[in-house]
Amino acid sequence: MDMDSALEALLSVVGDDLRLVNDAIVARMNSSVALIPQLAGHLITAGGKRLRPLLTLAAARMCGLEDAARPARLAACVEFIHTATLLHDDVVDESMLRRGLESANALWGNKASVLVGDFLFARSFEFMVEDGSLKVIRSLCNATSVIAEGEVLQLMTANDTTTTEDQYMEVIRSKTAALFAAACEVGAQAAGAPEAHEKALYDYGMNLGIAFQLVDDYLDYSARQAELGKTVGDDFMDGKITLPVILVFERGTDEEKAFLRRCLEDQEMEDPKADLARAIQIMAKYDTLGETVTRARDYGARARAALSSFPANPARDALIGIIDYCIDRAH
Repeated sequence: MDMDSALEALLSVVGDDLRLVNDAIVARMNSSVALIPQLAGHLITAGGKRLRPLLTLAAARMCGLEDAARPARLAACVEFIHTATLLHDDVVDESMLRRGLESANALWGNKASVLVGDFLFARSFEFMVEDGSLKVIRSLCNATSVIAEGEVLQLMTANDTTTTEDQYMEVIRSKTAALFAAACEVGAQAAGAPEAHEKALYDYGMNLGIAFQLVDDYLDYSARQAELGKTVGDDFMDGKITLPVILVFERGTDEEKAFLRRCLEDQEMEDPKADLARAIQIMAKYDTLGETVTRARDYGARARAALSSFPANPARDALIGIIDYCIDRAH
């Protein structure tokens, strides 16, 4: 299944439900303070695929829930958490672009972006309280705090070329995969599924999220990134320590490591384009980019295995297809 077909299969199962999600998002994004819907809407309507809300909807469907009203509200909550973290991320990273457009902080400044992110977090908590389930509140609040911990951990490891693979994996589990896991878990909770199914969907989301982030970290050094309309080498220019870099530090020569330390740790680049090209050559020499994709496939296999206890149905097939979608972005 190609990437477009995987998304189409998922939308064929929950596309009508997604309209309810979008209605809830628009309603809760509204505010008498005009800047709030203007700034939030800039990001929420900027072409994101709503992957995390779609996971919530599909998980609920796979667990047998036909009425989409409750999972749609929870899916909107998940999207607000995700959007709030993106607004804060772009401020921390000083990013000027998001999804090919000027970022909110580039247009309205850091203060407005942080405060609107806070507003969206508050709206997400309103969704949780209205849902009324302590299980749901626990899952989504835990994910929110874990994401924040991941952001701080990434800040602590930024430009630190002594970062270990274990530290890196902890960052991506927290910063990215935790929300994937919670999005799937609350879908099962909305359906009243048994705890074994909640756990299975949590595991599916966690492994899918890890695979997703590994592919993102690969793409930053890939020509495929340009085809997707994104800039190649942003992580390198920002000094982010990701798996392709960590693997070079495990295998490279002293001279190669010194070069990467100069670029990533000291942020001293003689010619940024030439330095990036050399870094990619070193990664190719040790196949660290290929190995990053291989690791993503391993986590994708774990995600697939997590769904093995569910009977075959269109929602399960669509969730399996999304594993391939997340990984095949590398090709």
